[in-house]
Amino acid sequence: MTKNSKRSDTVRSAGYSFLIQQFDLQVLLHWRASEVGGSKHQKIVETDGCIREVFPNSYWPGEERLNHLEFALKYDGINLEILSEVFSKADVKELVSWIIAKPQGQYTRRIWYLYEWMTGKRLQIDNLTKGNYIDLLNKDEYYTAQDMMVRRQRIRDNMLGNSNFCPLVRRTETMLTFESSDLSKRGRNILADYPAEFIKRAISYLYTKETKASFAIEHITPNASRTERFASLLQIAEKDDFVSKDSLVDLQCRIVDPRYANKDYRDNQNYVGETVAWRQEKIHHISPRPEDLKDLMDGLILSHQQMDRSQVHPVVHAAAIAFGFVFLHPFNDGNGRIHRFLLHNILARRDFTPEGLIFPISAAMLNNLDAYDAALESFSKPLMQLINYALDEDGQMTVNNQTVLYYRYPDMTAIAEALFGFIQVTIEKELVEELNFLENYDVTKRAIQEIIDMPDQRIDLFIRFCLQNNGVISSKKHKSHFSELTDDEIEKMQTAIQKTYH
Repeated sequence: MTKNSKRSDTVRSAGYSFLIQQFDLQVLLHWRASEVGGSKHQKIVETDGCIREVFPNSYWPGEERLNHLEFALKYDGINLEILSEVFSKADVKELVSWIIAKPQGQYTRRIWYLYEWMTGKRLQIDNLTKGNYIDLLNKDEYYTAQDMMVRRQRIRDNMLGNSNFCPLVRRTETMLTFESSDLSKRGRNILADYPAEFIKRAISYLYTKETKASFAIEHITPNASRTERFASLLQIAEKDDFVSKDSLVDLQCRIVDPRYANKDYRDNQNYVGETVAWRQEKIHHISPRPEDLKDLMDGLILSHQQMDRSQVHPVVHAAAIAFGFVFLHPFNDGNGRIHRFLLHNILARRDFTPEGLIFPISAAMLNNLDAYDAALESFSKPLMQLINYALDEDGQMTVNNQTVLYYRYPDMTAIAEALFGFIQVTIEKELVEELNFLENYDVTKRAIQEIIDMPDQRIDLFIRFCLQNNGVISSKKHKSHFSELTDDEIEKMQTAIQKTYH
């Protein structure tokens, strides 16, 4: 075998993988990696879900680094974080010459536009005066917002955000399957099987259930006052837009202990962790540095407004903003509850959930904590490997490297897929089970009232005691709480409960 033929069989990194190596970039892992070598075209799905695609030798873009930018956009998709890092290190004169050589090229125009969009710097290139406008994001591959026409590069900017915060969500097969299932309609069809008066009574129960589940995710058992306060907030989630600085600050003040309320975004470095041993912390998530927070939050709020105007799919919208919020962690307390509140706020305002009703999504998350944690860790875990931090003996954290870019351009595809999954479980399992439970409760209550004329509160207590003890009331509870009832009455009441909750 000759030296040249041996070289042709070598598999080499291309696109983003090549750029990461050439510019020595410290970036979050892209969802796919390209290689060139050999004569076969292969696509391999790795165990972590990432895609590795090997192209034949004829696809090799050459050793010129900027040619790999074009290859990346063509085959690897858009990765704003990597592009931003490349732009910060690339030679501007070289970039200008490369663009001028083929200014009408669709990938060249996208790179030109994104450079100026990200850096705020105008390249010494004349405006295009002819040629069709092209989409910045391929609408078949990404969820997009309303087009903003950019005359300079003849681009239609249809991204979900802005240069301070711009999430990306890909149209994967999973996303398209969920979208076609029309979960919003399925939820409404389930509710249509119940009388309006019953639904009206069930609403209060569902708000309380959602409140308790949201607290339970954080291992908090709220008192009656905190439960009522948060449930009341959920009831107005469909009325107001809470994604603004003033509204978010007010929301935080209303759900946390007044002593820990914030009047503004935090001015300290915070993180999510747990104590695993004496004076040892296990860190799950590190938030942006406080000096980066204002621009990121301003960007998130503008991104929300853009998606709202553009009627982006409600689940995509809710995933990007509510999870984006919790990753930014702008307050010292209450971020998790606000994040889950925002899910309801956006889904309700976008008419995904029926008017006046809540889907108990937090209950689905609580019952599938591993899946919820996995969704959060899809962003936080890779991030931890890139942050240089120190933790002192008082638990105060210092972040020693520039991290803002990691939070600015998140790929929220896995997050959106997870949220769709939680909503599906909520509608098909949690909601159905809760409505059936309440319906059975009514049947049981009427049966008990035919046995003995008891006050409603007493009947409720009896049913609860029985359901906690496999359908029978313990002799201890019988004596301490229902001593006035005969053994025959107890037996008949238990039978009524067991018949309904078999």
